[in-house]
Amino acid sequence: MEVTQPQRSAKRSLDRGDLTLPDAYAPVRKEKRAQLLAIKRPRRVEVGPVATCYFECFETMVHQINEMLYIERGGEEQIEDELRAYAGMVPNGRELVVTVMFEIDDPVRRHAFLAKLGGIEETMFLRFGDHEIVGKPEEDVDRTTADGKASSVQFIHFPFTDAQAAALKTPDQDLVIGFSHPQYGHMVKVQEATRASLAADLD
Repeated sequence: MEVTQPQRSAKRSLDRGDLTLPDAYAPVRKEKRAQLLAIKRPRRVEVGPVATCYFECFETMVHQINEMLYIERGGEEQIEDELRAYAGMVPNGRELVVTVMFEIDDPVRRHAFLAKLGGIEETMFLRFGDHEIVGKPEEDVDRTTADGKASSVQFIHFPFTDAQAAALKTPDQDLVIGFSHPQYGHMVKVQEATRASLAADLD
């Protein structure tokens, strides 16, 4: 089944020229947020009861930084900080990049859950055709503490070979996303719209 994708940028890197400063962003903010929804919708995947996965792209990262600049008004210093924090989250054409959030409202339950989830960032996988790719966590900071408590937010990269990229681009290819952690062994088969959107990240 062919899926129509929203128009996307071909850019694989993000720099200062891609951003909109707060005064210019304010009049178009509502329109920009509405446009982004069509891109973000198929890239949001729930895996198990509490993990929500947001697959990032050029558009989501530009929006993230524009929003931060608009809300915080931190000036030139903030621009550099945000670029350092988020530019590496734009897929480079041979990877997928995902932000994972473990969402539990009750703080006591959340603390107890995360205390058992150490190393979860090493166990996320993509499975399609004859391929399985295990994610590599962002190396900016340790996402599991020394006592085994996982962060509620994880940033994970999935590097692709040429053969893997070609396989994921195959229309109607089944794609399963999951975790193999002993305390969170959940997986989900995603819809074709999600597979098609993620495949568009791969050159």
